Amino acid sequence: MQTIAIEGSLRTELGKKATKEIRREGKIPCVIYGGEKNIHFSAASGDFRHLIYTPDFKIAEINLDGKVVRAVIKSVQAHPVSDAIEHIDFVELVDGQRVKIEVPVKFVGVSPGIKKGGALMQKMRRVKIEVIPEHIIDELELDISNLELGHSSRVRDIKPVEGVTIMTQPATPVVSVEVPRALRSAAAKEAETATAEE
Repeated sequence: MQTIAIEGSLRTELGKKATKEIRREGKIPCVIYGGEKNIHFSAASGDFRHLIYTPDFKIAEINLDGKVVRAVIKSVQAHPVSDAIEHIDFVELVDGQRVKIEVPVKFVGVSPGIKKGGALMQKMRRVKIEVIPEHIIDELELDISNLELGHSSRVRDIKPVEGVTIMTQPATPVVSVEVPRALRSAAAKEAETATAEE
């Protein structure tokens, strides 16, 4: 399991003025929910880069005055114009306490549809799961070795993992193999030729 270390500073003042000052210093105000009490802290914006701008699932290990809190991102609020991160909500990982997270889907096998010239189109990159911290996984596997041209694989086709409950709707498409325009045109011409010959 990949972890990112974050050096945080506990926040005692929580008003708008204090929050603006934190952002002016190049830091991001954050809060951690889910533990014995909510924890307000801030950290340098650069510390979050490898936690947010990545396709991988990672756990944050936040050092607050010598105490390390393990947490996962719940939500990120960004500025509507500049896209700069303005606030991050975390959920603390507490042993035995179920938590909802999103993990990426990894494809296993080779699709016969791709071998025939099809294009792999990923409809969903992450799936929501519910799990206790002891059973957290960083990805789910989806076997596409039977995926033919024009067909889709759905959430229900993802390989189940013991202790992990998939929360995303089972019928939601994850990936499909679409027939490229050139292949469709060739098929149409073949059909026209066959009809003309008859």
